[in-house]
Amino acid sequence: MPKPHFRPRRLRGTAEIRRMVRETKLSVDDFIYPLFVTHEAKAKKPIASMPGQFQLSIENLVKEVQEAKSLGIPAIMLFGIPKTKDSFGSDSYNEHGIIQQAVRAVKETVSGILVITDVCFCEYTDHGHCGVIKDQTVDNDVTLPLLAKQATSHAHAGADIVAPSGMLDGMVGAIRDGLDKAGFDKTPILSYAVKYASSFYGPFRDAAESAPKFGDRRTHQMDPANVIEALREAELDVKEGADMLMVKPALAFLDVIRRVKERFDLPLAAYNVSGEYSMVKAAAQNGWINEQAITLEILTSIKRAGADVILTYHAKDAAKWIS
Repeated sequence: MPKPHFRPRRLRGTAEIRRMVRETKLSVDDFIYPLFVTHEAKAKKPIASMPGQFQLSIENLVKEVQEAKSLGIPAIMLFGIPKTKDSFGSDSYNEHGIIQQAVRAVKETVSGILVITDVCFCEYTDHGHCGVIKDQTVDNDVTLPLLAKQATSHAHAGADIVAPSGMLDGMVGAIRDGLDKAGFDKTPILSYAVKYASSFYGPFRDAAESAPKFGDRRTHQMDPANVIEALREAELDVKEGADMLMVKPALAFLDVIRRVKERFDLPLAAYNVSGEYSMVKAAAQNGWINEQAITLEILTSIKRAGADVILTYHAKDAAKWIS
């Protein structure tokens, strides 16, 4: 029997060779760490559906950010749980709102880590939807100036980057205009440009207490079956002034990450969302998988697909594993 002339296995023979020729390098520099902050004093409330994640008081948030920085994580993403909610989500743009307080506390205490804020209304409205409701649906154009107001208040508190997540038409343009008029023309926008109406968000809605009280979000978040629409959405955000783009979720949409990255030359984020995280945690707790190996394989696949940065609740663990 003739022997093979080409032997790709030569470059797989040792750990040192595999490391040298590895095509995709995962680094702690790739991570953004999402965190949940609440008005409750001294709170560190475990999120039952997201093992290892917590609703944090401001003082405990600062401690968590300090630990993240010590691990080399370059950025955090903040989500707020306000003391009170109303139909307009007014705590989201209140000077003394939970996110505004949290941003100031982090910026005053921890240097050298980027503070990114989620800009939306679902955590702040008493109905749980992503804007002002009219006739049982989000009124797109009435909500836009409130999004600009919210983003501007975050920038005024010291946010380094604002990240609109509502998937409303014209949101990036409205926010860019609002920031510029308020003197924050240097504040970048990381747009959730391609956000699907996904079943992977369930644990997040527990964490952020943001489940809608009626209906769903399919009139503004995208149909998971569509990818051409994703490119159109991303293009609109680029034209409106987005500085970075995001695809959410990540694991079930690796093909979308690749398509968006190939089309646009802006930095691309991908959100390894709560359901993706919780499935790994649950399987690991049952002894069905090796949590470290599976997590790093998933994160590597997201980067290999084209993501420049990854929002992930695994950030602290992954930073330790790859250090």
